[in-house]
Amino acid sequence: MLAVFLYLANVFYFSVVIKGCCLLKVKEVTMGAFLDKPKMEKHNAHGEGNSLRYGLSSMQGWRVEMEDAHTAVIGLPNGLDPWSFFAVYDGHAGSQVARYCCEHLLEHITSNPDFRGGEREPSVESVKSGIRTGFLQIDEHMRAISEKKHGADRSGSTAVGVLVSPRHTYFINCGDSRGLLSRAGRVHFFTQDHKPSNPLEKERIQNAGGSVMIQRVNGSLAVSRALGDFDYKCVHGKGPTEQLVSPEPEVYEIERSEAADEFIVLACDGIWDVMANEELCDFVRSRLEVTEDLERVCNEIVDTCLYKGSRDNMSVVLICFPGAPKISPEAVRKEAELDKYLESKVEEIIKKQGEEDVPDLVHVMRTLATESIPNLPPGGELASKRSVVEAVYNRLNPCRSEDTDSASAADMW
Repeated sequence: MLAVFLYLANVFYFSVVIKGCCLLKVKEVTMGAFLDKPKMEKHNAHGEGNSLRYGLSSMQGWRVEMEDAHTAVIGLPNGLDPWSFFAVYDGHAGSQVARYCCEHLLEHITSNPDFRGGEREPSVESVKSGIRTGFLQIDEHMRAISEKKHGADRSGSTAVGVLVSPRHTYFINCGDSRGLLSRAGRVHFFTQDHKPSNPLEKERIQNAGGSVMIQRVNGSLAVSRALGDFDYKCVHGKGPTEQLVSPEPEVYEIERSEAADEFIVLACDGIWDVMANEELCDFVRSRLEVTEDLERVCNEIVDTCLYKGSRDNMSVVLICFPGAPKISPEAVRKEAELDKYLESKVEEIIKKQGEEDVPDLVHVMRTLATESIPNLPPGGELASKRSVVEAVYNRLNPCRSEDTDSASAADMW
């Protein structure tokens, strides 16, 4: 019986009434959420200041709508010129909340009295308190806007960000996007995802009269903390941080190390679904050894994750400290040799098939995957070199170049 119930919960609508809460319509989308082929056009930006450099990239991918947003601000107002703020917002059920947060969250954080605590230079505790207050304020503000529109907006968004001061880095997380810090050649810190199945999150959900089914809040929402999602925040007698979905961020303060800090990565779960923390750090480090173009590095991250099988929107912000890896002539040489080697292998595979039976790109990638190829980028492996393989393939087979655009990552392996 349990198996039958879970199947029905995954396919059809059902209604759940929660202790005086509004009626929630629950549906696990099983069809129609994806395009026939991914949209690979990217939004890019970069900048520098306060001894930081950053690059960012976002791509719609296979999803029918782009729901991600981001913020990158170097130099904050109100006397905080040496401070910087970066964030990624992963929207769901629409992009409204993500877009609003990217434009207004920073203001809610820095303008509330808790942030400064009456001091010219905010203390660590004042900053942490102000960030929390800012999240709760913007969530309540968006609820008021939504109610004026008669509850039309049912969207929500996770948020992961960093507030970088001259002496500290504050990681901010609400949901299952993730941020990490690479220090001295390894992952030094990463935020913890807020999933409904986490013991403390599950306890709060159950205390609010809800349940966790198929690792989702009431069988529907895959995150236990988010901004927006007001259908899950109307349990009478419970405060804003005690609801089925909480807008409260976790804030982590890390003292900066000028000598050892390398870079920070902020990314939505479309990235983390297919790359582990160490894999992504190793990949970024290897890319920084062959290019100073941070936009290019971010583009390679999202492309690699697409070819690794991510079906979600993808957004990534890369922030580099002065101690970030520098271009290595040896790494540049090995990269050029690898590209040349791959070109020769693609030519060899195509010639082996014969002119009358030209293999498709899927066959070429699968054949390459069976071979031991030296010096592939760590963490990215062959998927990170798909663009090189595709370029050679299209040059040798221009009449079949259109077919390569729609080849899915799942078909590659």
